[in-house]
Amino acid sequence: MASSAASRNGAPRGGGGARSLAGGNLRSSSYKSRPSQLPGSTLRRSSTGSFAAAGDDGVPGRVRVAVRLRPRNAEEMVADADFADCVEVQPELKRLKLRKNNWDSDTYEFDEVLTEFASQKRVYEVVAKPVVEVSSRAYGQTGTGKTFTVGHLGDGDTASRGIMVRAMEDILADVAPETDSVSVSYLQLYMEAIQDLLDPTNDNISIVEDPKTGDVSLPGATLLEIRDQQSFVELLSIGEAHRIAANTKLNTESSRSHAILMVHVKRSVVSQDDTLSIENGNSSHFVKPLRPLIRKSKLVLVDLAGSERVHKSGSEGHMLEEAKSINLSLSALGKCINALAENCAHVPVRDSKLTRLLKDSFGGTARTSLIVTIGPSPRHRGETASTIQFGQRAMKVENMLKIKEEFDYKSLSRKLEIQVDKLIAENERQQKAYEYELERMNQEAQNRIAEVERNFAEALEKERLKCQMEYMESVKKLEEKMLTNQRKHGSDGIIRNECNGEDQVVSVSDEVAEVRKLLQNETQRRKASEEEVNKLNTRMGQLMQSEAGGDGEILRIHQLLEVETQKKKKLEEEVMILKSQLLQLSYEADQSRRYMERVGSGNGLNGTDSPSVNNGEKAPVGTLFEQVGLHQILSYLESEDANVQIHAVKVLANLAAEEANQEKIVEAGGLTSLLMLLRKFEDETVRRVAAGAIANLAMNETNQELIMTQGGITLLTMTAADAEDPQTLRMVAGAIANLCGNDKLQMKLKSEGGIKALLGMVRCGHADVLSQVARGIANFAKCESRAATQGTKNGRSLLIDDGALPWIVQNANNEAAPIRRHIELALCHLAQHEVNAKEMISGGALWELVRISHDCSREDIRSLARRTLNSSPTFRSEMRRLRID
Repeated sequence: MASSAASRNGAPRGGGGARSLAGGNLRSSSYKSRPSQLPGSTLRRSSTGSFAAAGDDGVPGRVRVAVRLRPRNAEEMVADADFADCVEVQPELKRLKLRKNNWDSDTYEFDEVLTEFASQKRVYEVVAKPVVEVSSRAYGQTGTGKTFTVGHLGDGDTASRGIMVRAMEDILADVAPETDSVSVSYLQLYMEAIQDLLDPTNDNISIVEDPKTGDVSLPGATLLEIRDQQSFVELLSIGEAHRIAANTKLNTESSRSHAILMVHVKRSVVSQDDTLSIENGNSSHFVKPLRPLIRKSKLVLVDLAGSERVHKSGSEGHMLEEAKSINLSLSALGKCINALAENCAHVPVRDSKLTRLLKDSFGGTARTSLIVTIGPSPRHRGETASTIQFGQRAMKVENMLKIKEEFDYKSLSRKLEIQVDKLIAENERQQKAYEYELERMNQEAQNRIAEVERNFAEALEKERLKCQMEYMESVKKLEEKMLTNQRKHGSDGIIRNECNGEDQVVSVSDEVAEVRKLLQNETQRRKASEEEVNKLNTRMGQLMQSEAGGDGEILRIHQLLEVETQKKKKLEEEVMILKSQLLQLSYEADQSRRYMERVGSGNGLNGTDSPSVNNGEKAPVGTLFEQVGLHQILSYLESEDANVQIHAVKVLANLAAEEANQEKIVEAGGLTSLLMLLRKFEDETVRRVAAGAIANLAMNETNQELIMTQGGITLLTMTAADAEDPQTLRMVAGAIANLCGNDKLQMKLKSEGGIKALLGMVRCGHADVLSQVARGIANFAKCESRAATQGTKNGRSLLIDDGALPWIVQNANNEAAPIRRHIELALCHLAQHEVNAKEMISGGALWELVRISHDCSREDIRSLARRTLNSSPTFRSEMRRLRID
């Protein structure tokens, strides 16, 4: 697809020029000829071609060239009134004659010849509309109508719209918002520097070339998506306003840069042979995933700056340099065209940024067409002939056309993820349905078995009762029959009927025997049925017992596993306690040994103070850190066993004392865990050790800001208010003292009560606590002094606002040397800010400053106090009043 450069004027200019458009499905050739009937004319080349019939010459990738003649302008009508035009066009033959003189001329053939009366619509339809992936460019002398042909916006006259506006109309008409996207970038090449016309601050864009494909891209250029024609026209207007132009003798608005408009179109294409559906009832199952493709196309419209001869254009000074740059880049383009036309092995595309940008247009992969714009004036015949020769050479260049496609892996990944999620959900549904169906069938089978057993028992009982009743009825009938026969026949007929009676008795006996046999059969059948029922009941009981026994065994195993897990966890905690106790004792013994060595040697710090002992072995805490692991130690902080928590926090505090471990502790969440201990636990030991660990971490400036962000100042303040143990107060005071040395935390410390917490801890009276409080006040005063010197602080000291001055003055001559030294430094730093002078005088601090300047044991502090007193007008005035030397 295409992009184009905008123009600054809506009318064609004078001279000769050329434009190129990469065209789609275009095949033609060109020749330069002279008709045989003309004397002195010679036919240079012969063939026919057309933009509409790109396959006529059998070269699908050849550059297509059209020539357009502009009409005379007002100046030429006056200046050339006595001369004939030097150009004669024959559009029906696609030929052009260039007159040498009144009797001789040269004839040239192009793919399309457009007269001075050709409309902008015709120019677009025959040159640019057949193009698919395009590189189009305008070439020629300044003022020949290049910008009018390609980039005219047609604000006042719709019919005068240029190629770029019409091309974008067709592009937007053919794209579908669901599958296509259109984006543009608008650039100018000025003095060999690529500048973004949509973002003037981006004035040096680099060219990047893909080492595999050779494609050229401009990753630094602004790329805007286009939705409608109006937004595109507004974009062109913005870019046109930033384009560089100048007034020359040949053109009042001469382009001083090459304008390049690139339109990128992407279309999502799904290959039909990549999907296979198997219809099963009303459902379709995909057995091969979709492979979406992205088909990319690009339209490049180039409005080249006009070639000019300096003596004709009258360029001077900076315009002369511009003209040189323009002519050099056009010369480099001409060299590339010549090399490609002559099939040279080397094409000098790297001689100019213009040729590098247009690499695909000549000898590349794009379909390319060239518009040659010329003027009729005989005064510029040389420039017109040069432009025509350029177009003729361009017609010899052939490009290798190819469609650019790439897999849309992101879209494919999203579709596959959706498909996987659907399959997982479907599998879960089927699994649930299967389990439900299995349970239903099992329940139904059990119900049927129970029903069959009930029916069988009822039928058996009914059959037994029926047989008994039939047997009893048969016996009763036989007895009644026998009695009847006896009554009917008297004793007289006994002898006579003896034989008949015997026969009847035999018949009755047979019937009784048969009935008894039936009864026995029925009894046997009943017993067999009862045995079968008993067997089924036995089997069912066995199955139920087996199932119940299996569940019980599994439950017992689970219980054993839970018991063993609890034992293992308890053993691990006990091992951790023992290890931490052992290593803590080793650490304390090692510290005591090193202290004794320092005291014995009198050398202060020595080699034994390092984290490693003398024999090269690591310190006990370091050994614990490697053996147990930091995350495991942190996990013990959440143990339910108080002893485990205490030992874990002690180990963490010892680790935090070494600077090398602090960053790892913070990254693993150790700081958050320590602050949580302060917030949740009331155990004095845990809070003391946690505060000590926080104090160690607070020595790092980054950790100080994290402590503030996570509410550490408030937690330390609350701990200071609740604690009574001197060691706990010492740890909390040390942590706050470290925070006081950070310039960024001054206001936060005051607002969250950090300063008042320091002053509140002096209630303890312990020397170590007071030393940490004094250190914190000295750090705070030093930061305020530095801020006042830098001009970032103007108001009174926050220490004075929170009532710290009386305590400072009271302890300025404390017997403990560390406390006295910190207080003396704090007074000197407070006195350096003139706004504090009156409060310090009224609070008695002036006398202490005078004493420090005379009696302090440290020379640096004495010198600082003297400089401070001498530099303050308020102090000097008060000293004169009190007659203090």
